[in-house]
Amino acid sequence: MTETLWHIDQRCTNCDVARQYAPELVAEADGLSTVVRQPGTPAEEAALYAAAFACHTRSIRRGARGLDPAHDPFPLPLTEHVYLCGHNSPHAAGANSYLLRRPAGNLMMIDTPRFSRALAEKYAALGPVTDVLLTHRDHAAHGREYADRFGARLWIHEGDLAAAPDADHVLRGTEPTPIADGVIAHPLPGHTQGSVLYVADDTYCFSGDSMYWSRSLADLAVAESVTWYSITELAASLARTAPRLRFAWILPGHGDRKQLPPEEFARRVQDLAEHTARLRPRPIDFAAVQW
Repeated sequence: MTETLWHIDQRCTNCDVARQYAPELVAEADGLSTVVRQPGTPAEEAALYAAAFACHTRSIRRGARGLDPAHDPFPLPLTEHVYLCGHNSPHAAGANSYLLRRPAGNLMMIDTPRFSRALAEKYAALGPVTDVLLTHRDHAAHGREYADRFGARLWIHEGDLAAAPDADHVLRGTEPTPIADGVIAHPLPGHTQGSVLYVADDTYCFSGDSMYWSRSLADLAVAESVTWYSITELAASLARTAPRLRFAWILPGHGDRKQLPPEEFARRVQDLAEHTARLRPRPIDFAAVQW
């Protein structure tokens, strides 16, 4: 192995994050991510560094040495208003997390990356973070730490309150709840009892693990084989919520991100609700998720 050769070690959990950041360079093989081609341009090298600094197991390596912090791209702008936090946490199920900039200049953090003071300072350098919004219990691990560091309000749904019992705001029931001007919480019990998705400005849908974009299906999908609470409740939640949703970006905790016209997403969410209504409970099987 040469000094500059990129590789992924056996700690990989096949979470799909590397393939989201570097889809031309990383693929799935035998249930793990693997580097199928070395980068040939600076942009491809940067994509692998992004994947490496997002990887929750730190399995993506360039040669034998550790990663140089000078190559850390996070927080990484995705759009004018959304940043990818990177640094996915093994204590938050390795999920993606986001920063959402509001018109007043403040930001909201949706789900949590791994915590350190240095990372918190990098995120806070973008502006004051006023709210930490948790989509469900699996992604709640560092919520209190970040909220305290930022002086922010911590939000979670009552169904998953045990994961953040000291939350500042508790969402209740199944009706939409305004979080701030332009930001609505839609309770969506199913993946967990307290799952929530947050929609901002009829544009960004932070869906947690309730739904995601599947590259293999080229469509919205639910993780039917990793539903901790109830697939039938998820179907009911989607049927209730689908007519209320309008967005142009799907931004999940697990699974890929995607931008489409709002009218197309509206149709696809309705189709997903109808598909989910035909599903039946099944044993948990991470390997069956269709990334």
